[in-house]
Amino acid sequence: MSYIHFDKTELINLNYSLEKEIIRSNRSGCYTSTTIIGCNTRKYHGLLVAPQPQIDSQLHVLLSTIHETVIQRGASFNLGISKYPGNYSPRGHKYLEDYSSEPIPNLIYRVGGVVLQKEIILDTTADRMMIKYTLLDAHSPTTLRLSPYLAFRGYHALSKANTYVNKKYLKVPNGVQFKLYDAYSPLSLQISKENEFVPAPDWYYNIEYIQEKERGYDYQEDLYVPGFFEFDIEKGESVIFSAGLEDADPSSLKGAFNRELKRRTPRDNFENCLRNSAGQFISRRGDETRVIAGYPWFGWWGRDTFISLPGLTLTLGDKDTFLEVMKTMSRDINGAMFPNVGSGVETNQKTIDAQLWYFWAWQQYEKFTGDKATIINDYLPKLKGIIEGFLAGTDFNIKVLDNGLLYGGQKGAALTWMDAVTSDGPVTPRIGCPVEINVLWYNALCFYHELTGEDFAKELADKVKTSFLETFWSSEKGYLADVVNDGKKDWSIRPNMVFATSLPYSPLEDTQKAAILEVVKLNLLTPRGLRTLAPSDPDYKGYYQGNQYQRDNAYHQGTVWPWLLGHFVEGYLKIHGKSGKNMIEKLILGFDDTMSQYGVGTIAEIYDGDPPHRPKGAISQAWSVAELLRIMHLVSQL
Repeated sequence: MSYIHFDKTELINLNYSLEKEIIRSNRSGCYTSTTIIGCNTRKYHGLLVAPQPQIDSQLHVLLSTIHETVIQRGASFNLGISKYPGNYSPRGHKYLEDYSSEPIPNLIYRVGGVVLQKEIILDTTADRMMIKYTLLDAHSPTTLRLSPYLAFRGYHALSKANTYVNKKYLKVPNGVQFKLYDAYSPLSLQISKENEFVPAPDWYYNIEYIQEKERGYDYQEDLYVPGFFEFDIEKGESVIFSAGLEDADPSSLKGAFNRELKRRTPRDNFENCLRNSAGQFISRRGDETRVIAGYPWFGWWGRDTFISLPGLTLTLGDKDTFLEVMKTMSRDINGAMFPNVGSGVETNQKTIDAQLWYFWAWQQYEKFTGDKATIINDYLPKLKGIIEGFLAGTDFNIKVLDNGLLYGGQKGAALTWMDAVTSDGPVTPRIGCPVEINVLWYNALCFYHELTGEDFAKELADKVKTSFLETFWSSEKGYLADVVNDGKKDWSIRPNMVFATSLPYSPLEDTQKAAILEVVKLNLLTPRGLRTLAPSDPDYKGYYQGNQYQRDNAYHQGTVWPWLLGHFVEGYLKIHGKSGKNMIEKLILGFDDTMSQYGVGTIAEIYDGDPPHRPKGAISQAWSVAELLRIMHLVSQL
């Protein structure tokens, strides 16, 4: 039995199977995502979701799903499944016998004497997905019918039946090409063997996405089905279906599918699942290489990129990809400011820490490779520009105070990683001197001095260290204040102080670090990461649920984040060494169960603060996966 496997009893139970989602992406920025039974539960689900740079450079759902029909002796058996108001139709999941993920999604259907295998894969470098259908068994002549459901809309949107849709199609080798709206790239649907396309254009109305309904969003859409493909298939025969933004040579599809399959790392254990997942966050398009923050709805984020990049690349021995991403990201640094979301003229620069994590990412590169020369020769002006920009003062009231501490914030803006904003404003505004910002600031100054030997950086770092201890540390409480603003100190127990135990340079002594780690361990540590607020706090929210307003109010008020575990573990091992290894290995082992939950084979963005710590948010998050890989590397170095 494969590492990730679901049997018939699990697959036919909709309460169980609809909560298990798959995500596969390729290096060109496309992805395919659905549930393990093929029923889409999110507007973000689709078999081919691809960038459309000529429209908005965002992802668009082109091919939503395919419904397969097995035909034998005049009887038809539809293997598809969609949710409509009040019912699921058809209910093809009842024919599912088995699902495995080794190394790609593999579904087995049984209809009477017919046993049909379905394997799904993305082309690594092209905007194309392929499905391999293999007739494993059949007792009489068998015909397969494929009905494509087309969306042609942005992945944040929903499509509705309209009179503007272009129902015309072009014939291409062994298939047809559609372009429902003028702005879109054409979509070519092709099959590796000769077939008949039967035009039967129709709209399917009010298809429902239950996850969107639960999240308080619009959840019904209409999908356009232009007709169906039909072909005979013999026992033992394999046929490839292709959906791509360029025509393919049908005779090459089987070879392309097999080549892609050979590139895959088997998902036969926890670590290999993480390694596979790590690669899915890297997107190369044109001369840009970026990190996708999470699937299915995130794009690239500056903060998330610098935090996750070392784990996604360096722990796997891939320094070249690390440098490609850093080269791309460095283009957008402008003095002290860095776009946390977006690039070029359309940017969101509401961040005070992304640029400081940029220093940390380079520290990790130097640690893994020993290559300090690349940093000095190619990127030192960027590092210097950030420091000088902070010293001069910049947007969002970001400035260095007389005591050397870094201050930032203004009404209505959330500049730290705790950046949830509702109609009431930022949930955790943290205006003033946040603790992790000043630890990162101290670390950046020390690293800059290490690279250059410039006296001003050492002198300023010494001033920051003195001020930091006077401002944030309480020997009576044994931990650090979360934010200090105009003398007022917020003593909420949050995970932001943990970075003072993990960063390469810290203003704290080991005894202070040990005290902080104990507070974090007692109040914030869970099997899935660190809570964002102690349960004893009156503002604590143990469950991330409800509409967007309710979820945003819980996002950083108790919700568990796996990525924070990386810095807790690093700090813990610095203090406890090999004696802490057993506890950390148990934490890693505890994540093994997550591989068959929520985002199958990957790690979710967040988890509930209260047991059983159910997965929530994005089904696959870059820094969640990255920091688990980094934790495993840290343990391996003991």
